[in-house]
Amino acid sequence: MIEADDRVMVAISGGKDSWALLHLLRLYRRRLPFDFSIVAVNLDQGQPGFPAFVLRDYLEAEGYDYRIVERDTYSVVKREVPEGKAYCSLCSRLRRGILYNTAVELGATKIALGHHRDDLIETLLLNQFFAGQLKSMAPKLRSDDGRNTIVRPLALCAEADIAAYAGKIGFPIIPCDLCGSQENLRRKQVKALLADLERTMPGIRESLLAATGNLKLSHLLDGRFLPGPNAGQGPDQAADRIADRVADDDAEQAASKAAKQAADAGLVPASSLARQLRSQ
Repeated sequence: MIEADDRVMVAISGGKDSWALLHLLRLYRRRLPFDFSIVAVNLDQGQPGFPAFVLRDYLEAEGYDYRIVERDTYSVVKREVPEGKAYCSLCSRLRRGILYNTAVELGATKIALGHHRDDLIETLLLNQFFAGQLKSMAPKLRSDDGRNTIVRPLALCAEADIAAYAGKIGFPIIPCDLCGSQENLRRKQVKALLADLERTMPGIRESLLAATGNLKLSHLLDGRFLPGPNAGQGPDQAADRIADRVADDDAEQAASKAAKQAADAGLVPASSLARQLRSQ
């Protein structure tokens, strides 16, 4: 993730994860046989009462190179997001764009984010539950516009370990009063679900993390990765293949079976596929 002569921009929110990342990268730098530089960047989003001085005082006392970028995205999010809806999507898009531009201005070769193992697992489940995708967070990726490289050095670290480390070091934690004020967030629900599952199935987080690096593409329903004459087809075509597999069954049974399989896979509505089969 980190290479010789990199200039690593560490995005600092004031939370435990980003503080731990910044601290650990500096320790890591001292042990490497090559050098790289670190600059901490905080985005002051204009939240009322945000104590930017806490960040500034700590960073200066610790001798970090840092920048505090002021952009009032708070007002934008509060104005544009309907009451009762989650702020996170719009807030993260605005924040990401500003940080990407700041990295270019600072000449940063890498942007380091404090996402940890639990973030990766929760994102994996959120995408499956609510987006119909098998997707998590990459430890290293290139931004869509090609200008930035994002790294997540804490990707294998458990949140509980980071929290314990942050408490031991005594970082000045600043909670987020925007997303932190919303109790019905899907991510919070998934986090609670994982905690419940862990109590009855110890090690489930490790297993889910391992799954993100152990794909069996031939055993999934994405037609782009299936072998045979229809290889390379997308999810819509894969739904048709499911229907073909049961074509020799009784017509009514075929309709029901194919519709259920497709619906379970999240490919097409069960009712739509059933009507299509009955009409043939």
